[in-house]
Amino acid sequence: MKRTVIFLFILFLMFICFHEADAKQIMELKIGRGEAIVSQLDGSAQYLPAGKTIWMSLKARDILKGGYEVRTGPKSRLELIMPDNSAVRFADGSHFKILQIEAGDESRPRDIKVHMAVGKSWANLNQAAGKPGRFELTCPTAVAGVRGTIYRMNVEQDKSALIRVYDGQVEVTGGGKGEERTPALVPPQKISGPKPIPGPTKVSMEEWTFIIKSMQQIKIAADGSAEKPRDFTVQEDRDDWVDWNKGRDSELK
Repeated sequence: MKRTVIFLFILFLMFICFHEADAKQIMELKIGRGEAIVSQLDGSAQYLPAGKTIWMSLKARDILKGGYEVRTGPKSRLELIMPDNSAVRFADGSHFKILQIEAGDESRPRDIKVHMAVGKSWANLNQAAGKPGRFELTCPTAVAGVRGTIYRMNVEQDKSALIRVYDGQVEVTGGGKGEERTPALVPPQKISGPKPIPGPTKVSMEEWTFIIKSMQQIKIAADGSAEKPRDFTVQEDRDDWVDWNKGRDSELK
């Protein structure tokens, strides 16, 4: 009995060591200026490289670039680390496209844009980076741009959206179905499965803009109209998705 207990304890220590070594290896992998790395994948996901027609299985430590589309499977969660060490996560049933990844340096500003067709996303921007430029999560009816904050965007099948801010502030712009932004990152392609994700809508002076602050939310209807921002409570917001993201945020500090 004593030997069995000792053996199980040794196995437990080996598991912890391997887990920590694996996590450390993921974070130490070099990320290119225009790349994002899959730092965690629970479940399954597929990706479609720019200009390709066949979806491929995604796995931890894979590299994604501008123009790539990704869709997550049932009961799955995906975390991407951007070249500026910001984290963007996606729940199951999400379909998104990386429009632009530019980490920024002394000669050019940061420019990171991810377009959500449907699903749930969570962004935790690296506030220590201190780089000028923009970080945007977009959907068919709105653009949410920030500089150093934590917020999430839910996009439903009918294209309605919910944006909640947890830290900092977000400028949300939308108001109707504008023209698709051009030029597109890739030419139209025929692919199996879901149709290619259209680009974000064009923002004009006639469209609305709101500044959403910490612990505030905004709802955008399928036609692009928006409710006035309001406060939300921790109690109404809490669910497994939120708890998981807050846990991951704590681990990445």
